[in-house]
Amino acid sequence: MPPDTTTNSLHAVPPSGKQGPRPASSAALAHGSAAVRAEIAAGLAARQAEVSPKFLYDALGSRLFEAICELPEYYPTRTEAAIFAAHGEAMARAIGPGSTLIDLGAGHCAKAAKLFTRLQPAQYVAIDISADFLRESIDSLQQRFPAIDMLGLGLDFSSSLDLPASVREERRVFFYPGSSIGNFTPEQACAFLRRARAQCGDDGALLIGIDLVKDSELLDAAYDDAIGVTAAFNLNLLRHLNHLAGADFDVRQWRHRGRFNAAESRIEMHLEARHDLTVTWQGGQRDFDAGERIHTENSYKYRQSAAVGLLEQSGFQAREVWTDPHGWFAVIYAHAIGA
Repeated sequence: MPPDTTTNSLHAVPPSGKQGPRPASSAALAHGSAAVRAEIAAGLAARQAEVSPKFLYDALGSRLFEAICELPEYYPTRTEAAIFAAHGEAMARAIGPGSTLIDLGAGHCAKAAKLFTRLQPAQYVAIDISADFLRESIDSLQQRFPAIDMLGLGLDFSSSLDLPASVREERRVFFYPGSSIGNFTPEQACAFLRRARAQCGDDGALLIGIDLVKDSELLDAAYDDAIGVTAAFNLNLLRHLNHLAGADFDVRQWRHRGRFNAAESRIEMHLEARHDLTVTWQGGQRDFDAGERIHTENSYKYRQSAAVGLLEQSGFQAREVWTDPHGWFAVIYAHAIGA
């Protein structure tokens, strides 16, 4: 579940060949942070132990997620990519050239990069919690597209989206693909989108990917693949917590669980204790019974009408909705509703 604290970090990533501050990795920034340790400790000590999904994405976690996107079971990436391929020209006509394209959770920036030729943005702003991972991507992209002004920001945007003056104010288009909005509860998603609305002005817009409700067997397989890449991704969180919070998790004592909760319309990912055990961290400890779980991530699935309604509640009006032939996934272009 997205937390209500930030890493308190904001770093510009300079283009290749230009001087500027090299950002620390998200893990290095968070290590030793009292706020991060307190957030992790509070989650582990809660009645239902939980950890924010943002901590899944250290350097290894980011690369494991890239591997997940290549799995045959993981339909969201290829389905969304097919929508962009089929309707990219229509998206470009709707958005128009010269926008300020703000990529939320940019990662390796590949999804946005595929749109550059068609969209022709004046500025590309890549935002990701893993700043080191982001820098590598920006360096490569700047060489391929030297005419586009590029900026990388290492930022936890889950509760704060204050953009620096280096981000153009004109025609801001927030790009949020991959159905990452599903990591928020609907209430948190609305609050998050309202923060984006506040930052984009009355000439701004949103291009967002949203995963739709579908057969539970298809969903379960996507989040618990046969060769265990998703399990490795989830279990790697424990190693990251050891680093961030001085914990002593033994990964071998835990197993991955990922299943669709139909009542809540969401995939839930958990880590389950294989036997009775005790975990300590800086300033605290907890006994876990065999079968007890740590809740690590949600991924809400929406009906199309509910997705459009969520955007309207958040200050955006859907102008275009593109889906795949199966109706598994939607990409929505929405304008900011005037103040």
